Amino acid sequence: MEDLTFYKGSEGYLVRTKGGVSKNRIMNDPAFARTRENGNEFGSIASSGKLLRNALGPMIFKAKDSKMTSRLVKVMGQIKNLDSVSARGLRNVAEGLTNPTATTLLEGFDFNARATLGSVLNSIITVDTGTGAVSIAGYNPLEQMRSPDGATHFSLQVGFLQVDFATGAYELTQSTETVYPLTNGIISPVLTPTSTPTIGGTNMHFILIEFFQEVNGTQYMLNNGAFNVLNLLKIS
Repeated sequence: MEDLTFYKGSEGYLVRTKGGVSKNRIMNDPAFARTRENGNEFGSIASSGKLLRNALGPMIFKAKDSKMTSRLVKVMGQIKNLDSVSARGLRNVAEGLTNPTATTLLEGFDFNARATLGSVLNSIITVDTGTGAVSIAGYNPLEQMRSPDGATHFSLQVGFLQVDFATGAYELTQSTETVYPLTNGIISPVLTPTSTPTIGGTNMHFILIEFFQEVNGTQYMLNNGAFNVLNLLKIS
């Protein structure tokens, strides 16, 4: 409409003015060299975030929030900035991950900000980086878990992912999903993937927690997974 463009964003309907520099000038004018470099690097980190999401496909659809993609891209951008060998415009996540600091940026990432691991489970978690086995110290679910109203059961599952951000290759192995009743008593879960990935690359270990309500012997997920947890426990 005239010089205005209307569009719908996450906060509702927005409006902005038309205009801007032509694509041809941005792609060819030396004055926009920095813009092209920034665009190349943003495309790279967006692709890295998409690769990780795709690799986690079986798990990520069960526990994510509406801004998960943008939150993950932000972290990937911070890791890209740790690339100290590539030229500006070519810095990437694969090189950034070789910096030990990168691990601290991505470890502990919660794919569902509405239900973070720390807010749901209060116990010590240990990861065997060789087998991918995850051990949770003995805890009482009724006292040491924050569960949604109406939940009668929860499940635990772990994933062992190897992903190569340089080639795009990945392999995910998972443990059997184990269901527990939300009752008073101590449990000490040990969850082991059925196999270990063999492609090489960066090793990542995840835990998935889902909540259910059992009605007449059938378990129903609560509120489409809004309370489910998916957390990146460790990078090795």
